[in-house]
Amino acid sequence: MTERKLIAVVGATGTQGGGLVRAILDDASGAFAVRALTRNAQSPSSQKLAAAGAEVVEADLDDEASLRAAFDGVYGAFVVTNYWVDRTSAEEAARTRAEMELDQATNAARAAKAAGVQHVVWSTLEDTRPFFGDRTDVPSLDDGRYKVPHFDAKGEADDIFRRTGVPTTYLRTTFYFDAFLQDLKPQRNAEGTLTLTFPMSDKPLSGVASADIGRTALEILKRPDLINQTISIAGDHLTGHQYADHLTAVLDEPVTYQPATWDEFRAYPFPMAIEMSNMFQFYAENHEEFTGNRNLDDVRKLHPELQSFDTWLDLHKGELRAAVK
Repeated sequence: MTERKLIAVVGATGTQGGGLVRAILDDASGAFAVRALTRNAQSPSSQKLAAAGAEVVEADLDDEASLRAAFDGVYGAFVVTNYWVDRTSAEEAARTRAEMELDQATNAARAAKAAGVQHVVWSTLEDTRPFFGDRTDVPSLDDGRYKVPHFDAKGEADDIFRRTGVPTTYLRTTFYFDAFLQDLKPQRNAEGTLTLTFPMSDKPLSGVASADIGRTALEILKRPDLINQTISIAGDHLTGHQYADHLTAVLDEPVTYQPATWDEFRAYPFPMAIEMSNMFQFYAENHEEFTGNRNLDDVRKLHPELQSFDTWLDLHKGELRAAVK
């Protein structure tokens, strides 16, 4: 019997990494075994992975030595950084979230190179700065360094993997359908009508089921010919009005799309409103290139079971109905 190749998964208890761990464990081909990397191997989520058949190893993206040890003997690795991780005020003062991601990507790339990893899948996003240039109508953040830090730092980190020389496939993700269960779920206005409010005007917003990121990463790891390639994924490209129509059909009551302007959204009283509005402006103004890079037919050739928004809704309609009551 051929020995299975071992895949190390960073962020194994998170959304993307957890999806890949489950995909490997469920894969009928049995091509890979999985080493789940986590900061706390004794946590309930880590123990659940161990019970399912994963090897659970403690490692921290801020500790290069721990990553080097965790990558020892593996064929491939999946690397993702979490811009949105909960941080203390001291951590926020010590370095920005973008600086954190760059530091962590550097640690992961160097550790993978030192360990001789043969195929890394790096979860990344576009750098928006070449598109926005020096435009003043899109506010700069992080002392002028970025426009959309959680995009730009990941795009900047692509070059870290290239310079390090570790064999890498660059997996560009997009907006999660899962956001409709959370921050972007339909809200009731004063009249009791369900509304969607995000600043996309009439332009399409590419979306993907978060679980499909890990499943796509698995298919990439089976394809060494994709090393040094950029794979950009989405499950659907829909306008706000189209998202509302699909939600209306599932919720059995009207959902109305009421887009804010980018300036209105930047003024909303929640943390990172400016960054999120800049992100939506990039999605909207650059929609032709962004959606074009995510050709749905091409993505489904790689991962034929990639979920459309309708497929995702059918799987999550119970959760959605409970979320909007």
